[in-house]
Amino acid sequence: MVRNSRTARNPDAELAYGLLRATLGLNILMHGLARLLGGTGTFARTLVPMFAKTPLPSWSVYIFGLALPFIETLLGILLLVGLKTRWALVGGCGLLFVLTFGSSLRQDWEITALQLIYTVVYTALLAGIRWNWHSMDTLLQRPSDDCAPCSGAAGSTEGYS
Repeated sequence: MVRNSRTARNPDAELAYGLLRATLGLNILMHGLARLLGGTGTFARTLVPMFAKTPLPSWSVYIFGLALPFIETLLGILLLVGLKTRWALVGGCGLLFVLTFGSSLRQDWEITALQLIYTVVYTALLAGIRWNWHSMDTLLQRPSDDCAPCSGAAGSTEGYS
């Protein structure tokens, strides 16, 4: 997160951002954990018949089903605590791109609409990343060595990246 003198703090926007990011993180984390606790093989096997009438080979659906719970769990944790937030949001959008592709192949338009809503939340968070104040990213920020404006701003986050 980059702050400079042109970016004034807005505590309400920062709180709203943190709450939305954490809620999305919890949602995605619970998707992944539920599938991990139920067994990744069990989850992957349930996907294969769902994609039987698509051009995707069953082995690729199965492998994706094995990986998905781990990806969701990782993204969920990162978003919940606000660590590597930008990359987690971009990764989440990429995951939704792949999920939407699969749902579109199945012509499951209700699921693709839901995935579009998730994508809107991910992209809104990405667009508003400057408000990611209540996060591990902010706690771990350090002034860079080449940041002249930071040198006189003790306790400020201006210029930190």
